[in-house]
Amino acid sequence: MTLRLPLLRYALWLALFLALACEKRSAGQTASGSPGQQSRGGRSPTTTVRQSPTPLPSTSASPGAEAGRTPSSDLANLESRVRPAVIWVTVFDSKGNLLRTVSGFFISADGRFVTTARAIEGGVNAVAKTADGGIYNVSGILRASKELDLAVLQAEVKPAKLLRFLDLNKNDKPPVGVGVVVIGSALAGNEGNARQMTIAAQASDRLEITGATPGSSVGSPVVTENGEVVGVVTAAGEKTTAHSTAALESFLSRVPTDVRPRWPATAEATATPRSTPKPRLIFAPPPSFPPGQSLPGASGTGRFRLTFDPNGNVTNIQVVKSTGNPYFDQAAMKTLRTWKSAPSHGWEATVPVTFQTR
Repeated sequence: MTLRLPLLRYALWLALFLALACEKRSAGQTASGSPGQQSRGGRSPTTTVRQSPTPLPSTSASPGAEAGRTPSSDLANLESRVRPAVIWVTVFDSKGNLLRTVSGFFISADGRFVTTARAIEGGVNAVAKTADGGIYNVSGILRASKELDLAVLQAEVKPAKLLRFLDLNKNDKPPVGVGVVVIGSALAGNEGNARQMTIAAQASDRLEITGATPGSSVGSPVVTENGEVVGVVTAAGEKTTAHSTAALESFLSRVPTDVRPRWPATAEATATPRSTPKPRLIFAPPPSFPPGQSLPGASGTGRFRLTFDPNGNVTNIQVVKSTGNPYFDQAAMKTLRTWKSAPSHGWEATVPVTFQTR
């Protein structure tokens, strides 16, 4: 009986000790089993995620914007509609020297176009080019005004040619603060890109526009978001100035319906008899290979007779000798029709053309 009492006490102490040990071990396992589980070295890995302070994109649409469209896409659509009517005008003097290359835009399907009076000053010949590769001889000036710095000229367009031209805004002038776009010729490179601008001030016949434009923009149209012309750029640089369509409409209304296009040098020659100038080509680009015909070894040589009128335009082409390839003949005649000569009493020239690939 004396032995049993110490053994019983010892058993109770042992049971109590084991119970406390199991409780501590259970608590330790619960902590180590959490998402931030301890590593073998005793330190838990850092799980903090840092976010950049970039704000979330706004889902609210800008005023006036349509669903699914952005300002950049609207500008691109406007540019694609207007640009086919914007032209690159190359002007030559009486000696056949290049004077300048300026912008302009067609205003009618029969080839009338607008540019500035300064652009054609001293010119006796010009060629108008479109971004799609079209080349049009300019017959002459229909009307020009140094005071307004406006000029309307006539390009030679075939009746079957579908020419793109711009509509003039006949409504009220756009108010100050309204956004407009200046669109130059694609042939001017990056300088011809569409430029979003704002009307800063206006007078009876002109508009002042905020934003700088390159010199090649002179003669370019100023259009609304609907593609209607509200002005023509007459001064570029840090300060852009344009004549309003009200001034342009008034200017165009003074063009007689029966007026014939002519260059100043032609008018002088009619009034005062002069010696016949020596015929001389001033614009003679070489023909290009027609698509699909530039195969290795493809060749052909022909001769073509060109007839030039007093203004230097090609009025007739005769095939003296075919190249032997109808596609070569067509390509040659298409290019030769764009050739220009200095003003004369009219003349003819026989031109050899050779197509050859290596």
